[in-house]
Amino acid sequence: MNIWIRNTEDLGRIVRNVRKLQKLSQDDLAGMAGTGRRFIVDLEKGKQTVQFGKVLRVLRTLGVSVSSTRKWY
Repeated sequence: MNIWIRNTEDLGRIVRNVRKLQKLSQDDLAGMAGTGRRFIVDLEKGKQTVQFGKVLRVLRTLGVSVSSTRKWY
């Protein structure tokens, strides 16, 4: 399934939805991804100051892959 991520809020929604589908708490996900709970909270809220390396680690932990496509206008 392809989902477009247009902004940090979209990314946060995806993380929250996948986390809940996997029945993980924010604390569970933080521990599994090696981050703090506060980072997960901020990520799910779409905070723009999150560190990209940690974002990728959280996505890998959830089994979410990221790809890029170029739009030709």
